[in-house]
Amino acid sequence: MFIIAEIGQAHEGSLGIALSYIDALAETGVDVVKFQVHIAEAESSENEAFRVKFSEQDKTRFDYWKRMEFSLEQWKLLKQRCDEKGVDFLASPFSNAAVDLLEEVGVKRYKVGSGEVNNFLLLEKIAQTGKPVIISSGMSSFEELDSMVKFLKERKVEFSILQCTTAYPTKPEDAGLNVITQLKDRYKVPVGYSDHSARLETCIAATALGAEILEFHAVFDRRSFGPDATSSLEIDEIKDLVQAVRNIHTSLQHPLDKADNSRFSDLKNIFEKSLAINKDLPAGHKLTFEDLEAKKPKGYGVDASHFEKLIGRELKRDFKRWEFLNDEDLI
Repeated sequence: MFIIAEIGQAHEGSLGIALSYIDALAETGVDVVKFQVHIAEAESSENEAFRVKFSEQDKTRFDYWKRMEFSLEQWKLLKQRCDEKGVDFLASPFSNAAVDLLEEVGVKRYKVGSGEVNNFLLLEKIAQTGKPVIISSGMSSFEELDSMVKFLKERKVEFSILQCTTAYPTKPEDAGLNVITQLKDRYKVPVGYSDHSARLETCIAATALGAEILEFHAVFDRRSFGPDATSSLEIDEIKDLVQAVRNIHTSLQHPLDKADNSRFSDLKNIFEKSLAINKDLPAGHKLTFEDLEAKKPKGYGVDASHFEKLIGRELKRDFKRWEFLNDEDLI
C-alpha cells in the first residue's frame, strides 16, 4: 500500500507552513508528501476562464498561483525536509517548465493530475525522464485513457492509474469506487484511488476493493482558506486512516483457507457443544427434541450437530438432568 498525502496549495505560499505540513504528515505514517508545481506564466494564458476574481487577497487564480510559487532552492529545501523525515517528495507538474524544475529538485517519480491526461506534450516531457508516473483519471473517459495508455506503453513508461472524481468535495454517490476494479481489469497495472471526499470511509472502501495506492488532500483545518480545504482530511484523521488502511491491506495480503479450520481445533473444543438431557428421564424413555440441550464443552457427548439422529431412540438407563448423552447410552 502506497499512501500519498497531498498538501497541494494548503501551504498558502509560505515555506514555513509547507515545512510544518511535512513534519506533521511524516508523523501520520504516510509514505509520500505531495505538492503541486504551478508556474503561472507557463501553464496559463489570459484567455483562461479561471482568470476571474479569486479572493480578497488574490485578484485572479493566476495571481493565486503566482503567490503559491517557490524558488528552485525552496523546492530543494522541501525535498530535503521530506528526506530527513523519511517520506518521499512528490509533485504534480502542470507545465513542461515545472518538469524541468522538478528534475533539478531530484524527484523519483511524477504524479499527473486528471486535467493533464490528454496533455501529450507534458506526458512526452515526463516520459523523457524515464521515471515512473502515477496518473489520476478523474476527467477522462476510457477512450481517452486508452489513448494515454498506448502513448505511455510505446515509450515504455512505468505507470499506475488512480480512479478519482473531479468534484470538491466528492459526494458518496459520485465516488466511482466501482471503477477501481474496471481499471485493474482493463489495464493490468497498479491501480489506486485519489480522494476528494474529506471522509475516511472512502479510502477505506477503496482499499478493501483492491486499491494499491491512495491519495488524499491534507489540511490542518478544513476551515482554512484555499480551494481544496473543504475536500481535505485533517492531520489527526489521516493518522487514523493510515492505520486503518494498513490493517486492511495486511488482511487482504493474508487470505484464509476457509476449507481448513484445523488451527481452531482447541477453540472448537471449548466453544462448541455436546448434547445433554434437560430433565430427569427414566430408562426406556424415547427422546424428543424437547428433551435435549446443548452444553459446553464439545467431546463429552454426541455433537450438537447430530441431534436429529437421537430423536426417537430409547434411553438404556435413568438420566439425571444435564447429563451428557453418548451413543452407548441409547438403544
